[in-house]
Amino acid sequence: QMADPFLYDTGERSHYGCLGHEVEIEHIKAYVCGPSFSTDKAVIVVHDVFGWRFPDMRYIVDLMAGHGYMTICPDFFKGTKPWTSTDHWADFRDWMKNHDPMKVDKEADVVLKYLKEQCGAKKIGIVGFSWGGMAVHHLMLKNPQLTAGVSFYGIIRDSEERYSLLNPTFFVFGEKDHTISLDQIFLLEDKLKQYCKVPYKIKVYPGQVHGFAQLKPEDMKPDDKPYIEEARRDMIDWIKMFV
Repeated sequence: QMADPFLYDTGERSHYGCLGHEVEIEHIKAYVCGPSFSTDKAVIVVHDVFGWRFPDMRYIVDLMAGHGYMTICPDFFKGTKPWTSTDHWADFRDWMKNHDPMKVDKEADVVLKYLKEQCGAKKIGIVGFSWGGMAVHHLMLKNPQLTAGVSFYGIIRDSEERYSLLNPTFFVFGEKDHTISLDQIFLLEDKLKQYCKVPYKIKVYPGQVHGFAQLKPEDMKPDDKPYIEEARRDMIDWIKMFV
């Protein structure tokens, strides 16, 4: 029996009434929310294994939009079934083979083109959670069009080509995340010091588990709330600094 890699219980979530709307861009559906004024700054939100319809992701999209960014969460699973809380962890590895967070380049290009041509975006940042955090790490190594990135608890893969980030990237981790050890985080820090030529930041939030930063206010435990709010402020500060 594989340990549940996500310590948060996705079954006990409050309903979320979204502020944005859904669009279709080429082969991808997406959830979009913009601020009340026009802007040439945009943010892509990359969902976790639960997909683009997961209420927590939509909450993050609306949050970013409230800070003045045209924000979009595309379906990086391209219409295939996301992971659900009732699926069996024994099947997770096979599911991941068909949902590789390193194979997001084509979708990212489609969304970037849409943001530039249809929404007038000149600067585009990206934030991603868990599966999406891995995708952000990958895209920040590959796609120079992304002005800044925030990767939330993306499992770290160690190889020499993982550290030459193209643009400023902020890595968020929870201290009690049992999918990512502190050793892995220290190694990431070491390697970035050696190879990375752009601003980066790594921050570990005390006592926090995998998935902590996307909880909606009514789903937070009082002890975790200050850290969740801090992580979100840090995310917004990083994006504001560079996008």
